[in-house]
Amino acid sequence: MLRFAPSPTGDMHIGNLRAAIFNYILCMQRNEKFLLRIEDTDTARNIEGKDKDIMFLLTLFGIKWDMLIYQSDNFPRHRQLADYLISQDKAFYCYCTKEFLDQKREESKAKHEAFRYDDSWATLQKDSNPHPVIRLRGSKVAMEFTDKIKGKIEFSPNELDSFVILKENGIPTYNFACAVDDMLYDIDFIVRGEDHVSNTPKQMLIHQALNYQKNIEFAHLPILLNEEGKKMSKRDNASSVQWLLNEGYLPQAIANYLILIGNKTPCEIFTLKDSIKWFDIQNIAKAPAKFDINKLRFLNREHFKLLSEQDLAVLLGYKDSSIGALAKLYLQESSTLNELREKVDRIFMKKSLLLESTMEFQEEIKTLQNTLQTMLKTQDFTKEDYENFKSQAMNHSNLKGKKFFKPLRFLLTGYEHGPELSDLFPILRLYLQDIIRS
Repeated sequence: MLRFAPSPTGDMHIGNLRAAIFNYILCMQRNEKFLLRIEDTDTARNIEGKDKDIMFLLTLFGIKWDMLIYQSDNFPRHRQLADYLISQDKAFYCYCTKEFLDQKREESKAKHEAFRYDDSWATLQKDSNPHPVIRLRGSKVAMEFTDKIKGKIEFSPNELDSFVILKENGIPTYNFACAVDDMLYDIDFIVRGEDHVSNTPKQMLIHQALNYQKNIEFAHLPILLNEEGKKMSKRDNASSVQWLLNEGYLPQAIANYLILIGNKTPCEIFTLKDSIKWFDIQNIAKAPAKFDINKLRFLNREHFKLLSEQDLAVLLGYKDSSIGALAKLYLQESSTLNELREKVDRIFMKKSLLLESTMEFQEEIKTLQNTLQTMLKTQDFTKEDYENFKSQAMNHSNLKGKKFFKPLRFLLTGYEHGPELSDLFPILRLYLQDIIRS
């Protein structure tokens, strides 16, 4: 079984979505179950409703899970196993206060040494601290594992000092809850961000202490960088999946990009379903990948082209498939759903609301609008070609050159520039009564 284990503490980061996508693909390839585990151990930072947001987004991206658990439901089991480790002398109570440990950290810092916990400190403050934590004994030997992306990774004993597995309030730490739950649900392959590399030996040590011998494979994904080459953080709008969706990027385009970036793929444009046929986790580059919003814009345009005209129309808020066809004509200059919607909506807006005081040919626009409204009262242009429509409008309005063509474009599209009117007209002619209104 594989798992995706997000925390309900904020908006989903694209790095987390990338991990979810890769885990899902591997589940499909290996014909294994997929576990969604909401890691709600950090009770102080949990945000109500974020678990539902996570599930909504996964569903939107076509990621289905076979089992859903909340980590907090397993707290009794975590405490039971912590007590077991105490009974086996593989863990111990530590009475050190925060102030004491902070002082020790400052002393290490002053000596330019890495802070390491000393087991002899455990009972020094036993009489003054009635709320101890439980620590797992550190490793006395080096530990290593082979990562599917990064290769062999080693940790020396001095990097694995005794660490907390149960807090003073009885809540398990991230590493303990994670390791125990991976054991309880028979997880055999873990794909997650490289910021978890340092957690891996601790979780392996927990498994060893609990006599759990199942081999678990690991793949730690390189971080994503922003356009400045720095790690993407909450300050980067594009790091938020919800922000990308709000901006008008399609889920299928976002998924395409997250699979493509830093990867060797047989093609550039594909769907999540397509990638299941050829995806190989070992083709992911070891180096961080830079997130390029312009590349995502390109992929978004390509996925708009793959949509049926009816589906695109519905996304834009219209019923007629012809509106989807109209929108596709704007893909040379529009890359997101928001941009396409603005183009289409302006076509049907009252043009008097769009006139600006600085706009050229205002009188000509009014003249041509009156002319077209008069023509539409007596003629049906729904089957007329553009050249005939243009000729009649020009003759009836007595306008020529720029004084005709610029007002005509504005009245038909709401813009001064855009695709060729001859390309747009076969669709616009179906809606002229709605378009040419006061």
